[in-house]
Amino acid sequence: MEAEVIDDPRLRERTHIFKDRFHAGILLAERLKGLIGREANVLAIPAGGVPVGVMVSKKLNLDLELLFVRKLHLPWDPEAGFGAVSLDGAVVLNQRLVDELELDEALIKRCIEKEIEELKRRARILGRSPSTSGLEGKTAILVDDGLASGFTMLAAVKSARERRPKEIIIAAPTGSRSAISLLKPHVERIVCLNIRSGLIFAVADAYMEWCDLSDEEIIKILHES
Repeated sequence: MEAEVIDDPRLRERTHIFKDRFHAGILLAERLKGLIGREANVLAIPAGGVPVGVMVSKKLNLDLELLFVRKLHLPWDPEAGFGAVSLDGAVVLNQRLVDELELDEALIKRCIEKEIEELKRRARILGRSPSTSGLEGKTAILVDDGLASGFTMLAAVKSARERRPKEIIIAAPTGSRSAISLLKPHVERIVCLNIRSGLIFAVADAYMEWCDLSDEEIIKILHES
């Protein structure tokens, strides 16, 4: 059974609709109201998912934790990825790209190890411990600022599923139709306000104000929350 997908028909195929990530989080929280009970936790993916997740957790009065996941970057192109890995070692690969680029197991293993080391570094700096009650029997709301390929979120889903939640909801302000299709078989519900099609998709195009967030900026956002 595939996930129920909930969007905002008024926002389909549009760009530059959110002022910033905080604004997007407020709108996302409004759409999530009525879909979840009190037994739910928000799991935000650093970096961009943190301001969105902070607003969702505030507006819905839910606990917030961080779920550390990172794209597997191609060694010769740091902007491109061929999958993703979580801090606890959940790995998903874009097998089509792996085959197309003829990536061997040794290279893939080195890339995974490198990204896990970066995740450990980030977790030491940003670390927000999971709720003592964990996720078992709860709704896990996985939040990011956008779904481009969907592989990073898929690794997050794989990681969260190990903690035996009652259900997993993916919540993102914007996403590509291809990412939604990739994720639908793996979760119970997807809430994505702005779904766009087309060969080229950039998360940033949904925002009027956009920038990469440093560790220091994330720490400040968490502290102020």
